[in-house]
Amino acid sequence: MNDELEEIRRRKIEQLRQAQIRVAQEEAARAELQARKQTILRMILAPKARERLNSIRTAHPVFADQIELQLIALAQSGKIRRQIDDDQLKQILLQLQPRKRDTTIRRI
Repeated sequence: MNDELEEIRRRKIEQLRQAQIRVAQEEAARAELQARKQTILRMILAPKARERLNSIRTAHPVFADQIELQLIALAQSGKIRRQIDDDQLKQILLQLQPRKRDTTIRRI
């Protein structure tokens, strides 16, 4: 009985160790991917444009991620030939921003 309990305990501890290792590996991969993204963004965005993108990230993190991925894809495909300044980023944002419908209420 004690041997069985000890074996179960040992297996459980081993499972927990494996889970911790997996989590650590996933976190390291995520950090490496983020570092690569930031390196590419530093190359293609001017400082003011990076500031604007970081400001957007605080309010709309999902939208900022989409913008980053699209900018990186454009850079990797060779469509971005020079650094994007703040005005150019504003134009890109206007194009990517979801359209809002204007609702007007008329009283009869």
